[in-house]
Amino acid sequence: MSADDVLVCGVGITPFGRSEATGRQLAVEAVHTALADAGLPWSRVRAAFGGSDAAGNADTLVTRLGLTGVPFVNVRNGCATGGSALVSAVNALRAGAADVALAVGFDKHPRGAFDPRPADWGLDEAYGAEGLMVTTQFFAMKIQRYMHDHGITPHTLALVAEKAYANGVRNPHAWRREPLTADEILASGMVNDPLTRYMFCSPGQGAVALVLCNRAVARELGGAAAPVALRAAVVRTRRFGSFEVFSPWAPGGTPTSVSTDAARAAFEEAGTGPDDIDVCQLQDTESGAEVMHMAECGFCEHGEQRWLLASGATAIGGALPVNTDGGCIANGEPIGASGLRQVHEIVQQLRGRAGERQVPGEPRTGFTHVYGAPGVSACTVLTR
Repeated sequence: MSADDVLVCGVGITPFGRSEATGRQLAVEAVHTALADAGLPWSRVRAAFGGSDAAGNADTLVTRLGLTGVPFVNVRNGCATGGSALVSAVNALRAGAADVALAVGFDKHPRGAFDPRPADWGLDEAYGAEGLMVTTQFFAMKIQRYMHDHGITPHTLALVAEKAYANGVRNPHAWRREPLTADEILASGMVNDPLTRYMFCSPGQGAVALVLCNRAVARELGGAAAPVALRAAVVRTRRFGSFEVFSPWAPGGTPTSVSTDAARAAFEEAGTGPDDIDVCQLQDTESGAEVMHMAECGFCEHGEQRWLLASGATAIGGALPVNTDGGCIANGEPIGASGLRQVHEIVQQLRGRAGERQVPGEPRTGFTHVYGAPGVSACTVLTR
């Protein structure tokens, strides 16, 4: 089976933010929506992969979905959980183990910052006592170095968040739907220099599900499913010399980048490149992340981001729209769902079904990228 014989035939998403629903309830809702979108019953799914970081085991969703005996594998891989579930589902189709597969990601996090335990990451407790488990501190250290090396200013960081909130206004599933100006974002209170309060995403809740089919099943479904070809789906871990969450160390020189490795692998698998992408989703845990990932994934040279953002090139009507649904900054981050939310958005953009946030000109090719601790990245390439 070739790479473009894996098709996304159904997508489902819940509103992100906070509600009384459990993470598992949201996941079931997203799965039902995705199945209805594909025009398939749950009994037709031959393999399922899913996960969350804090909301329970995905395989237990069968108690609500139906006890069909389907093989259902739990996935837990930090912020790359959704992307890893998707890669697993893709591999099941390519191996011929299934002709219809499900990928689902969901989470429900408590209020406040993420609270990782050093022992879960193979680290001594002293590491936490020194404050090195604080993710806001890590992201600040990383973007401080990047700004120094490439001439990025705090105003550029504010423009990333301003765009995110503006796009969130157009997204009915987004958590943050109020516009904010760059000046308001800069004045919102320093968390870790240079990152202010409104430059960060917030832990939240939400669920996304994708139904994948091979080409034979897609033909049976006809045009109703509006399938999108998933040309590549890859996951990579860090190499020596990287500077990562919970491992903020570099041996000197230019650090290696797991995001660069994953993006290159995805483009190679798809037989395409950054210049061919019409719309993309990049991990934006905070404003600096989107800036760095633009260059790390090959969409610009390091330092060019300040001009691209100032010119509106990454806005919905720009040359390369980035995070058209508001990204993590506007949607929040339910860890298990974020990577699949990105794919959901690209599928809707390529279908022409993104509503008020639809990219003009009938985009044909999309890219997604997620990054998480302790140096894991998942990327996809999709085509209409």
